[in-house]
Amino acid sequence: MEGNPRIDRLLAGACPIQKGWSSDQKYRVTGPEGTDCLLRISDPSRFEEKRKEFAIIRKYAALGLPMSQPLDFGRCRAGVYMLLSWLEGEDLEEILPALSPERQYRLGREAGAILRKLHSLPLSPEDRPQTTKREKKLRQLALYEQSQHRFPGDETAIAFVRENIGRIWLEPPVYQHGDFHPGNLIYQPDGAIGVIDFNRWEIGDPFEEFYKLQSFGREVSVPYAVGQIDAYFTDGVPEAFWTALAVYVAHAALYSIKWSERFGPDDVAGMMERCRMAFDDYDGFRSAVPRWYRDILGADWRSK
Repeated sequence: MEGNPRIDRLLAGACPIQKGWSSDQKYRVTGPEGTDCLLRISDPSRFEEKRKEFAIIRKYAALGLPMSQPLDFGRCRAGVYMLLSWLEGEDLEEILPALSPERQYRLGREAGAILRKLHSLPLSPEDRPQTTKREKKLRQLALYEQSQHRFPGDETAIAFVRENIGRIWLEPPVYQHGDFHPGNLIYQPDGAIGVIDFNRWEIGDPFEEFYKLQSFGREVSVPYAVGQIDAYFTDGVPEAFWTALAVYVAHAALYSIKWSERFGPDDVAGMMERCRMAFDDYDGFRSAVPRWYRDILGADWRSK
């Protein structure tokens, strides 16, 4: 592949970043004017996919969101590159446990407001999906049922997903971040939140964006998770949201076990534990509102 001298020079002194599930190679590099940047390298075959990703990042940035800014995109000797500004700070998931419940809740509200603004990006007519994910979710559920790892007593969750699959994708589709949780949010030196890692963006049901609160939010900070929901809906959470979210959580709790098999037994064990937590929180999926939200309705930190 034809090289890009500037990107090749950046890679020569790059510091690899190992964190995350992405197949991209990620580096912290010194960019223009000595500023730190994030350089992502993808396989050459993914050029068109990454071109679309860079375009959507530019649209998000135009909304004025606090996020890593798109700087450059193209081909280089190592593959397809994407250069983004570096957001200085620490992963929010590492910061939250050390903060007061009131501060955790306020940061959750800040995240919810950011997500609401992100979902406000007008959908281009050519991007409007012609189908929903209902059939895909059911196919994935069937794959889980045929897998070698099953969660004991999973029948109630399987039945809940099948009986309520029509309750998802009722909202107008939006551009999703695709992986919105504290691990992809940066707690900046000024105490504000910034957003990173848009590589799982997609178009779909806005309510689907919340299911990772169960997997990667509530286990770090319940006040944060509550705050994100409260602020997104401006303190008026619709009933339809809870049923749709419960379907997404039940599906993800089960299918993530099947998905994790490719990574080894430790990852399977981790997903089994997250599945157990989801069953506990949703009373075996006999309740649509998770216990961690129900139990804090009168919490002092929520009203401050």
